[in-house]
Amino acid sequence: MVDWFGSTVVSTGRLPLFCFFVAFVAGFLLIRMSVRMIRAGVRWWPGNLRPGGLHIHHVVFGVGLMMVGGVAALVIPDPRGAPIAVAAGLFGLGSALVLDEFALILHLRDVYWTEQGRASVDAVFVAVALTGLLLTGLRPFGWSWLHSTEPGGWQTGAQAGLLALALVNLAGSVVSLLKGKIWTGLTGVFLPAISMVAAVRLAVPGSPWARWRYPVGSAKLDQALRRDLRIRRPLIKAKIRVQELIAGRHDLEPPAEPAEQAGPGAARPPSEP
Repeated sequence: MVDWFGSTVVSTGRLPLFCFFVAFVAGFLLIRMSVRMIRAGVRWWPGNLRPGGLHIHHVVFGVGLMMVGGVAALVIPDPRGAPIAVAAGLFGLGSALVLDEFALILHLRDVYWTEQGRASVDAVFVAVALTGLLLTGLRPFGWSWLHSTEPGGWQTGAQAGLLALALVNLAGSVVSLLKGKIWTGLTGVFLPAISMVAAVRLAVPGSPWARWRYPVGSAKLDQALRRDLRIRRPLIKAKIRVQELIAGRHDLEPPAEPAEQAGPGAARPPSEP
């Protein structure tokens, strides 16, 4: 195991990425355990931080850790030593705390346990998946070619064709994302066939592409809705069950108005540290 770790992670220069990945996953699991304990009202578990009545969300600590880890990584000269690994770990831990409240940043209000709060878990799952792919050595399509080609060397026919294929793959991933296919769009950055197939298939109802290209009452919109009910919805339900097993159930109604506009005696939904 030690030999494998040394040859696969350390010798390939992936130790900082490995430390980022481990700290990110551990940070997310720990903070979710903490907020679930708080939500369950466990008396012996530390509660929310409210100095002077001000609720400090854990995204604040995440931003601080990301700043420390990011700046440290910029000033550490050795890209393979222990200090850079520690900096990457701090950045990963901070990233987990920030993305765990991604929905709060997106909506600018406390929607942590609401349906809108699922966006935070989705963001974390996407980050874990992409980092895991990078950790295995997989790189975006065309990455190796861009780093190995000398200035002016791309002008040969084969290299120009590879560049064109990479651009087509990138366009396919962008179209897939616009069609509401987040996972296939991101995975397609690494595996060209996935993004290209997803780009030519029907868009998800409600996605930007569907709003632009599928008028109400059109045959394409009706077909997209039928496909969504038959295939995508069951997959989403299965994904939600897995997410709730890890992150807890999001079932509260969203707050009626942003916290800063509410009166001092306004009721607040259960929140997290």
